[in-house]
Amino acid sequence: MRWETVIGLEVHAELSTKSKIFCGCSTEFGGEPNSRVCPVCAGMPGALPRMNRAVVEYAARLGLTLDCAVAANCKFDRKNYFYPDLPKAYQVSQLYSPICRDGRLDIETGGVKKTIGIREIHMEEDAGKLIHGADGTFMDFNRCGVPLLEIVTQPDFRSGGEAVAYLVKLREILLYLGVCDCKMQEGSLRADVNLSVRRPGGGLGVRTEIKNLNSFKAVGRAAEHEAARQIEILESGGAVLQETRRWDDEKCESFGMRSKENAQDYRYFPEPDLLPMEISQAWLASIKESVPELAHQKRERYTRDYGLSESEAAVLTGHKSVSDLFESVAGLSGEPLESARLITGEIMRLMNNTDTPPESLSVDARKLAALIAFVLGGRINRGSYKEAVEAVFSHNADPEAYIIQKGLLMLTDDGAVSGAAQAVMEDNPDAVRDYHAGKDKVFGFLVGQVMKKLGGAGNPDMVRKTLEKILSE
Repeated sequence: MRWETVIGLEVHAELSTKSKIFCGCSTEFGGEPNSRVCPVCAGMPGALPRMNRAVVEYAARLGLTLDCAVAANCKFDRKNYFYPDLPKAYQVSQLYSPICRDGRLDIETGGVKKTIGIREIHMEEDAGKLIHGADGTFMDFNRCGVPLLEIVTQPDFRSGGEAVAYLVKLREILLYLGVCDCKMQEGSLRADVNLSVRRPGGGLGVRTEIKNLNSFKAVGRAAEHEAARQIEILESGGAVLQETRRWDDEKCESFGMRSKENAQDYRYFPEPDLLPMEISQAWLASIKESVPELAHQKRERYTRDYGLSESEAAVLTGHKSVSDLFESVAGLSGEPLESARLITGEIMRLMNNTDTPPESLSVDARKLAALIAFVLGGRINRGSYKEAVEAVFSHNADPEAYIIQKGLLMLTDDGAVSGAAQAVMEDNPDAVRDYHAGKDKVFGFLVGQVMKKLGGAGNPDMVRKTLEKILSE
């Protein structure tokens, strides 16, 4: 191998708090531009910040989950730079005393396990948003002051695939902890790639930072492209510039934005308007106790307690909303295997067909549990079950009302089934003789004829058992 890729990631996760990090403004996505702004997040002179306790709790919860050391004392710093979406001309962040350090996250790619070091997790405020149009560029400060956690890894990745595997697992953890909704399309989860190449065993090369990565696939593509670009420069005798580059996923190209800054360029100094924070061990212990069951723990429990396959458990735990739905349906129906079959099959099919993302999944668990009772109780067949599930998924239909209205209930009257079976046998004496002569395949024909005579409303199990009984007599 002539070259080795060295990658580190900086992941920004917007926290799922109700209010901003230093004021009471709403963090809800959207809204009229500049409608969720106050003197604090707008940077008005004399407006003083006040720390949101929930932000510290969320940061500590994530840090403890990632085996970080959570600082007993931490503080904020001012990161000074001028950009139109930053009304204060500085960002309140943490450089010298981040809340979490020295963590880890285990990943697996291609059957190979690897530990990725977490250098630090720090709290900071988000900037606003620039809106570019034909009439100029406008500023929307609604996002100013939205709380962020920046999770910074060690340069432990050696490929884009490893970086993607890390992001998938980190996103899973953030969702299950309830720390972040991870909606990349809304910008609540963003990743920057820091990448350099070197000769194997050599020192670190000059790194570039790649921004504007709005999907995990884009992260993988950008990393592979940037590594190839740097190698081409070095092999042609050139020098890689330390810079920030913007990724265009449609063109699969990156473009230089600006030279890459170092910490001293931001003139960091302690934030004078916020006191240092003391975090007690008792509070940390209570936070640790509140950490919920995570995805990998659920997968182990589903396979152990419910007898699900690893692939079924993986689908059910791929997103917290899917796992929550499964556990609700399984609990209400008392049928975990059928609940898993329903969600990994029909519900996933409907989600794909309607482009429903997991975070937007909204299905009434009680109605799905009722449908399971209908099909396992022999009151509807599998075809009708599938139809009714779609009605519940798409229109929130009432299961029983829908089944009755559509005439989907199966006929379970012994007399009606016996009468239909007798009539079919009288109409098909040759088939009956063939069956008694040992031609078992003709039995399926007779079942089909009985179902036809019953207008498709017969219970297939009852029809088979009734036929077997009459034929044996």
